[in-house]
Amino acid sequence: MENNIIEATALGGSIAAHDFSVWALFLKADPIVKAVIIALLLASVWCWAIIFEKTIGMRRLNARAKEFESNFWSGGSLEDLYDRIGSQPRDPMSAVFVAAMREWRRAQSRGLGGEGGGVGLASRIERVMQITVSREMDRAERYMTFLASTGSTAPFIGLFGTVWGIMNSFQSIAATKNTSLAVVAPGIAEALFATALGLLAAIPAVLAYNKLSKDLDRYAGRLETFAGEFTAILSRQMEEDG
Repeated sequence: MENNIIEATALGGSIAAHDFSVWALFLKADPIVKAVIIALLLASVWCWAIIFEKTIGMRRLNARAKEFESNFWSGGSLEDLYDRIGSQPRDPMSAVFVAAMREWRRAQSRGLGGEGGGVGLASRIERVMQITVSREMDRAERYMTFLASTGSTAPFIGLFGTVWGIMNSFQSIAATKNTSLAVVAPGIAEALFATALGLLAAIPAVLAYNKLSKDLDRYAGRLETFAGEFTAILSRQMEEDG
């Protein structure tokens, strides 16, 4: 009985003596597990950078779109608004407006906006705006694929590190022929650490991707609505000119 107590005390002391801090687990991990941990940490940092950049960027885009819409619907001259914006639009909605006005002015300078040419001009203006919307949304959605990829693959990458770490634990058991917790615990802790990092990278990436995708879809709808309204305005203007 006393021998069993002594062995249990020694086992508990050996486990307690092992350093289970995050840094210690990383340093003692297998090279493959270390590579997995580093990859997941880098992916997590990059995901958070994208999340912050996209969140701030969406606020800026909505604020500038609101400012532009206020100027557009103020009743002032569209020609004056185009001259103020110039060739350096600050946001996608301004870019759509500039692209349409540029095509409109080009047609007016060539005398193509009257009867007979109005239908073709309206079609060209609509196509130019759609192309601009697509280009601007591609720019706004940059790096979103990385969030989606991280959210779907990070848990499996962490699981790979876990499986590899557990395999190393079994190898340690086979080499030492000792099934005590002091032999198994460090390897299992290292393995589970990889899984935790995989979830740490995946969960924010998935949540942010869903939220940002919804915001981007709403903003794209806002651009499409403006393009449709501006097309109607220019069509009425062409009918009056014709």
